[in-house]
Amino acid sequence: MDDVLAKICADTAIEVGKRKLRVSVDVLRAKAAKLPPPRGFANALRATKARGAVPLIAEIKKASPSKGLIRPDFDPPKLARSYRDGGASCLSVLTDKPYFQGEDSYLVAARDAVPLPALRKDFMLGEYQIEESRALGADCILLILACLDDCTVQDLCELAMTRGMDVLAEVHDEEEMARALKLPATGPDGTMTMLGVNNRNLKTLKVDLATFERLAPMAPKDRLLVAESGIKTRDDIDRLTKAGAGAFLVGESLMLQDDVTAATKALIG
Repeated sequence: MDDVLAKICADTAIEVGKRKLRVSVDVLRAKAAKLPPPRGFANALRATKARGAVPLIAEIKKASPSKGLIRPDFDPPKLARSYRDGGASCLSVLTDKPYFQGEDSYLVAARDAVPLPALRKDFMLGEYQIEESRALGADCILLILACLDDCTVQDLCELAMTRGMDVLAEVHDEEEMARALKLPATGPDGTMTMLGVNNRNLKTLKVDLATFERLAPMAPKDRLLVAESGIKTRDDIDRLTKAGAGAFLVGESLMLQDDVTAATKALIG
């Protein structure tokens, strides 16, 4: 783990520790039990692909460590509706506060505004956050392999699936892809582990679409591969589709546009 990611994880662990003191796991489970079942994140992407459209996970992100504030007029419900109108299949909502200016409430508000399944995008380190994610209404959670050892990522993946959530296992290199392939592909009630290839180098922060092209052949043909980072044009979509991408996670390039609906339509055609 590089120094920046290590610091993010350390800060996240401290913040989660504070939340544990405020809200118990039992309270989270009781809250989750009253919610409707998850909406089926991976199934929504597969259904979009089956009808010949581009399966897009559109990201709601206020800021980033590298760019600072991305969108001053940040309105999660409005952005969710814009993405829906533009043809997105699913949402990704940043909830990390220290580094991305996220809030748990953004996930709840965005998901309440539209019927699209939503990914809680955060730095998941332990079981508490999995329970927390379902209590917030998340339909899918992100597991970053660079942040987790094999035992932990396996446990978190299995727990998420038992809670009805799909999993996006994010990798950056060959070693992480090999580890991700050991995770269960499917779980109870049709839940799935998708494989997300992040084209951003965690050490240099440079983005290269060739990363996906290099790692995709390692995955079995029946696995849903999600291309992440650096996707700006329909040409990028076509290039990565040819390399094996079954879905695309796009945030910053859409969040920077004045007309998010029009930009989404232009991206996925």
